[in-house]
Amino acid sequence: MAMDAERRQAELIGQFSAQAAALSSAPQLAALVLEATSHPALFAFSELLALPALSKLAGTQYASSLDVLRLFAYGTLKDYKSNSGSLPALLPDQVRKLKQLSVLTLAESTKILPYDQLMQELDVSNVRELEDFLINECMYSGIVRGKLDQLRRCFEVQFAAGRDLTPDQLNNMIDTLSDWLGTSDNLLHQIQEKIKWADTMSEVNKKHQKEFEDRVEEAKKSIKKLNNLSRQTSTYGGMTTFSLNLEE
Repeated sequence: MAMDAERRQAELIGQFSAQAAALSSAPQLAALVLEATSHPALFAFSELLALPALSKLAGTQYASSLDVLRLFAYGTLKDYKSNSGSLPALLPDQVRKLKQLSVLTLAESTKILPYDQLMQELDVSNVRELEDFLINECMYSGIVRGKLDQLRRCFEVQFAAGRDLTPDQLNNMIDTLSDWLGTSDNLLHQIQEKIKWADTMSEVNKKHQKEFEDRVEEAKKSIKKLNNLSRQTSTYGGMTTFSLNLEE
């Protein structure tokens, strides 16, 4: 299910990217931003924001469309309300989308979302309206899975789709991965050194074992010689006889 959703996101991003590349005028690009931010199945916008074609909006009367796209990539409904004076009015479909994205942002930090917090963040006035929104606009759309706990007045998140990473988050992730890679390299070097030490000790042990086996063999040979010498001499009644060659 998650793979299907990711595939659908990639398809939509590809479609909007191709459309943006084919457009040349600022009004057309602004209309494309409006369409993308209203689309019911699109929840990732940073790739669209990075398109060179959309940079044509900068410095025009449609420049605020870039701010709207940036809001949908990284922001929440609360961010929009704080900056509504500098942003164009949103369509109902955009407001719904921004509320959905706000739920995803909240789910990034905690898996237990109190109803009171959700109602405040989503500008919802009562629990019934909140639960209807979570069921119909979030869970049915597949962006979150969870359990509505009316007794505890909270939404228990079991799964939430990820949002676009802000540039700062991306840099932090790169730093974290770089640190992990450095630690892994050091650990690998230590493991290789221990393997080399173990191989060396194995060779030393083999050498010591060979020396011991050689000494055992020498001792066996010495015992055999002594046994042979003992058989060459024998004692009868306390007297020792020798075989002598009397022929001259």
